[in-house]
Amino acid sequence: MSEKSVKSIENIYQIKIILYYSKPPIWRRLLVQGSISLYQLHQIIQIAMGWSDSHLHQFISHGEYYSIPHPEDMRPVIDERSSRLDQIAPSEGDKFIYEYDFGDSWDHEVLVEKILPTEPGVKYPVCIKGKRACPPDDVGGIGGYEYFLTVMGDPNHDEHARFLTWWGGEFDPEEFDIEEINRVLGQVD
Repeated sequence: MSEKSVKSIENIYQIKIILYYSKPPIWRRLLVQGSISLYQLHQIIQIAMGWSDSHLHQFISHGEYYSIPHPEDMRPVIDERSSRLDQIAPSEGDKFIYEYDFGDSWDHEVLVEKILPTEPGVKYPVCIKGKRACPPDDVGGIGGYEYFLTVMGDPNHDEHARFLTWWGGEFDPEEFDIEEINRVLGQVD
C-alpha cells in the first residue's frame, strides 16, 4: 500500500486536554493524527496549552511511564519517541496523564473523545476549542497560580508591581487565542 493510501485512512483523534485542579477549568480540544509519537504529542500540548517547554515532562498510562529515557531515571521509562498515541489510547474514552514540570506538577488529563476519519484538506494538528489562559511557567503550581491571580488582580497589593515586572505586563486569565495557537501548530511537522 502506498504512503498516500495509508495517510488517507489514518484515524484522527479528537482529544481534550484538561489541566487538573484548575478552577474554572483550563482546557483545549484538539484534532491530531492517531499515529503521532508521544514526543510529538508533547510538543503539540506545549503549543496548545501555552507552556514554554522549559521543564521535564512525562506521560503516564496504565502504570507505565513514557518520556525520553535518561540514566538517572528513578523508574523504568518507555521511550516516548517510539510510542504512538494510538498505541497507548486505542479507543474512545481512553484517558492518560501528561505531567509537565515536576516541581510545579502541572498534571493534565488527556481524554480521547472521538476517533474520526481524516478530513480532506485539513492540516493536523489543529485546535478546535479551548478555555482560559495557561498559567505562567514557574509560577509555583496551582497554589502559586491562584496567588499570582490574586496579586495581579489587585493593583494595591504589595507585590503587584513585582509580579507585573516578572510577568512583563498585565495577565488576562480568560484569554484564549485559538488563531495564534493554530498558527503555531501549523508549523509542526
